[in-house]
Amino acid sequence: MEQTAAAVPHGAGLSANIAPSAPTQARLEPLSASDFETLARLAGTIWHSHYSAIIGPAQIDYMLAGRYTPDRLREYLGSSERWMELLKLGHEAVGYCSYTRSAVPGEMKLEQLYLLQQYRGKGLGAMMLRHVEAQARAQGLGVLMLQVNKRNTGAIELYRKSGFSVREAAIFDIGNGYYMDDYVMAKRLEPA
Repeated sequence: MEQTAAAVPHGAGLSANIAPSAPTQARLEPLSASDFETLARLAGTIWHSHYSAIIGPAQIDYMLAGRYTPDRLREYLGSSERWMELLKLGHEAVGYCSYTRSAVPGEMKLEQLYLLQQYRGKGLGAMMLRHVEAQARAQGLGVLMLQVNKRNTGAIELYRKSGFSVREAAIFDIGNGYYMDDYVMAKRLEPA
């Protein structure tokens, strides 16, 4: 589905909407093919520092190998159904988010929202979340949903504070003997 005329351009005007504590030079830029290697390195750093105690290094490596290949990342380029953006401070990529239209009518799925450890607590995660909410509203979608590991307590707390509630608990088989033991959370969005 194409964006409506009221849609917020991806990556445009974000510095004006960031949290008061977020660095003012923070901006989101749409993923390009030249970013694939940077994104894969960034994901590896973030995932290994954050998820090692939650799911373990072997599952992290398995999931990273499946998600951050050029073929998988190309699915975001030029798509009108899914998006990925890098969060940059100056020239440095410090985080990223991705989102897609859900199979459920009227719903957007936040697929990923990740930030390097040293940049957490500065309003940058909230900035990315508000951006995704704005994109959903601009497309006339009234619900934003996500999946979060049940042991990822910091993220669950952030999502609850942002108005999300648990819709269901679910276990997803991701192959190779690995499972994701998640909460599916959702938030109703006020119209734009």
